[in-house]
Amino acid sequence: MNGNEESPANGHEPVEIPIDGVLDLHSFRPRDVKDIVNDYLDECRKRGICEVRIVHGKGIGSLKRTVHVLLSRHPAVIDYHLDSALFSGDGATIVHLRREEIAEHAEGECNQSGLQPLD
Repeated sequence: MNGNEESPANGHEPVEIPIDGVLDLHSFRPRDVKDIVNDYLDECRKRGICEVRIVHGKGIGSLKRTVHVLLSRHPAVIDYHLDSALFSGDGATIVHLRREEIAEHAEGECNQSGLQPLD
């Protein structure tokens, strides 16, 4: 992942996705979610980020279910759970990743993403 994905707003312009441990899926097309989530998790591991928040929203839950299926199949995912109600309730999932063995992060340790409450 180079930090660029297509924007659903116009379908053609790439949008920069910051690799900071928080992935908000609200602005992406459902058909793009699989690639975006998998690529994002892989890039987080490369950067030593082992705790990720994926914001999928509450709605009717179809995006949440899709994300959870992807997480259940991703080999680097240790576990995942819905974020606490203090932050976002059912609208986000916290993911814990295995450390990338060849990560170029200092001393090979995982960074916590420094997740902050969502407004």
